[in-house]
Amino acid sequence: MTLQTIKTHAVHGGTLRYLRHDSATTGTPMTLSVFTPPGEGPFPVLIWLSGLTCTEDNFTTKAGAYAAAAEQGVIIVAPDTSPRGEGVADDPAYDLGQGAGFYVDAIEAPWAEHFRMESYVTGELIGLIDAEFPTTKARSISGHSMGGHGALTLALRHPHLFRSVSAFAPITSPTRCPWGEKAFTAYLGEDQEVWAEHDAARLIEAGVGGGCYDDILIDQGDADPFLMDQLKPDLLVAAAEAAGQRVTLRMQPGYDHSYFFMASFIGDHVAFHAERLKA
Repeated sequence: MTLQTIKTHAVHGGTLRYLRHDSATTGTPMTLSVFTPPGEGPFPVLIWLSGLTCTEDNFTTKAGAYAAAAEQGVIIVAPDTSPRGEGVADDPAYDLGQGAGFYVDAIEAPWAEHFRMESYVTGELIGLIDAEFPTTKARSISGHSMGGHGALTLALRHPHLFRSVSAFAPITSPTRCPWGEKAFTAYLGEDQEVWAEHDAARLIEAGVGGGCYDDILIDQGDADPFLMDQLKPDLLVAAAEAAGQRVTLRMQPGYDHSYFFMASFIGDHVAFHAERLKA
């Protein structure tokens, strides 16, 4: 097995594995968790992308997704958010470098050598999961905050890979918020036309991935402190309305940016994907 098992837990009748492998894409060890539901399979796959500062462990321990995944018969894969380790570029700030890969392939030094998260998720990770687990080779993608940005943009840029996409509190237009402007300048350089290729709202405006998804489900808390300055779901909704792409934005009263918010609605997202993965 290419994937090294670090530890294993029984949960909701299925099996949760923490795994490590040497990535040819990032040139570093990469870690992830994989939940397989009870039974022999094969099962469809939901890939989860986490947000700034997170590892594979945040979703795994806090989201409470595995009861729904066991009931629906869905594998859930949660990779780390960036390459890590000695010799890997980093920054003292929480919103750049290790823990802040933004799911793009960096083209600027010193990031370009290892920060290739788009290629990792859409290529190597998918290949490993299909090779090592009993999958149907049907998959969907979801994520939170920076990972919501990743889920949306990877789904739009690679629609042949995913049946459906959803997000919690995503960075919907990173070219128009401080988090995205900082990261994209570092990873992609000064050319904002290059930035736009990794901005969900602008991709939808440009017709990229249009018509591939019958709906895009987004949950957003109205008490989220990042709502107005960083997340801006209104930009995504406006782009979708203009392009004829259905987006279901559920503004959840009183909810913030935390995993308490995600744990409250994760079952809806697993069911949303399971319906499309099994169609």
